[in-house]
Parts: sequence; C-alpha cells; structure tokens
Amino acid sequence: MGNVKVGEAGLVNVVDFAHFLDGTNGKDVGEAIIASLRETGFVYLVNHGLPEEKIKDMFGWSKRFFSQPMETKMLAPHPPSGTHHRGYSAPGKEKVVHHIYDPDELAQNRAKAPDVKESYEIGREHDDAMPNILLPDSVLPGFNEACLDFFWTCYEIEKTILRALALGFGLAEDYFVKVHTAPDNQLRLLHYPSVPVQQLQNDEIIRIGAHSDFGILTLLMQDDVGGLEVEDPKNPGHFQSVPPVEGAIIVNAGDFLMRWSNDYIRSTIHRVRAPPNLTTSDGMTPERYSMPYVRSSGSI
Repeated sequence: MGNVKVGEAGLVNVVDFAHFLDGTNGKDVGEAIIASLRETGFVYLVNHGLPEEKIKDMFGWSKRFFSQPMETKMLAPHPPSGTHHRGYSAPGKEKVVHHIYDPDELAQNRAKAPDVKESYEIGREHDDAMPNILLPDSVLPGFNEACLDFFWTCYEIEKTILRALALGFGLAEDYFVKVHTAPDNQLRLLHYPSVPVQQLQNDEIIRIGAHSDFGILTLLMQDDVGGLEVEDPKNPGHFQSVPPVEGAIIVNAGDFLMRWSNDYIRSTIHRVRAPPNLTTSDGMTPERYSMPYVRSSGSI
C-alpha cells in the first residue's frame, strides 16, 4: 500500500487521503481504508480535503448556538418522535444505545441515566420526508446558512470516500455513488457540558452510550478534549480511547455498510466517556464539542 498508511493512534490506522485526491494512488488509498474499517470499523483520514478553516468556523457557529439561552434554542425543537432527526434536543432528552428490541431490556435501559449532551440536527433543504427545523434567521444571523454550507461540503467529501472504497474493492469508481440519488443525510452538532468526572467514571451519568451507527459512513470532527472510545475487536466488552489527531477526521462504518459488504467491513460499537487525563482542579471534566456527519442508508 505504499505510503498511504502513515501511522496509528491507539487501535485505529491513519491514512493519507491526498493520494486519492491527486489521483496518484487511489486504489491503494481505498485498500488502506478498507483494511482499517475491516480491522476496527474506524479510520483516521489526513489531507482529507475538508478545509480546516471551514471546520473551525463551523465549531465556532456550534459554540455560539449552544451558548444561547435555552428558550432561544427551543425555538427549533426536536419533535417528540425519535424518528424525525431535526432540530434541538436539550441535555438528558436523548439516550443512544445499541439495538434493543426485547421489552424487558428496553424498560431496564429507559431506567438508566440519559445522555448528558445537547444536540442540533440538520439535513438538506426541501426534504419533504424529514424537513429541517430551523432557528428564525433573526435570532442567530448566518447560522442556518453556515450549517447548510457545511452539510453540503461534508456530502462532497463523503462521496470521494465512497469512490475510494469502490476502487479498494476493485469496483468501478462510481459503483457506490451512482446508486444514491438524494442526500438524505444528517449533520449533528453536539455539545457535552462540563460534568463531574467521578460521575462519568462511575456511570452515574453518560455522555453517549455504547452503540453502532445505523447508516453507511459517519464523518466525525471533534475538538481536542477527547473521550471517544471504541470496542476492542480482539477483546469484546473492553473499550480503548480514540484520541483526537491534529488535522485528521475520523471515519467509521455503519451497520448498512457492514451488511452491504457481507460483513467484510466492521460496524464497531463505540461510546463517549470521560476524556483521559483531562480533569479540572475542581474535579470537573471539560466540555466537549463534536460534529458527526451521518451518511444515511437510503438514497444519498
């Protein structure tokens, strides 16, 4: 695979995506991504084509949004139904888990602590099946436009990743992208407030519970706080840190890509816990911001 794999961070490989973007080594890049997704379900991409300034700007907008008073954020409320993934959810309103269908297990899970995070979700314009729930433009001028612009930027980046995957599988480059006709995807802005680290470590409260992603691929942009953990494929039930890597985005496979590849690619259980070695003098864990972009399993 030449020099396309440039390192590791914990369990996860780091792959240089520049060789796909410049056309010099696209097949090797695709094979390296597939190898990492097969091994752990995750891969870091550097030189990924998503401008760092655009990522920083979007984090800035995210922080401005979450710093608004609760009554302002609730002008774009997430519907009570969990299936309409749009709008704002306050801390404690969401509980992310792996697939649970047994009624007794569901009841036990609902009795546990909810996720201590707040979120804002947005999709494409003119989506009749799942319309956006937007803040009034006058409340935070420029926010809606910034979210939509970032949504479409991530959409283009994920298309290039799917093209690389196709080459890595020995398929035509447009094999995956040509079967998707509408971007039914989702950009999530996440804010994890500062909380007592002891409560996180004792599972009295949770940032995000252990789960796998349901769709095709997820792009994750995160700040430098950390806390993401991935289940060790060689040691089920045990999790290892996936620390932030400067200049990298994280890509992980979802359940549908695992199914699509006949389980060749792994959709790995992951969670967010207390960041390692980051505690303030008063025993609090720092607040954390992240931005997952989820490529759906429908028409994309």
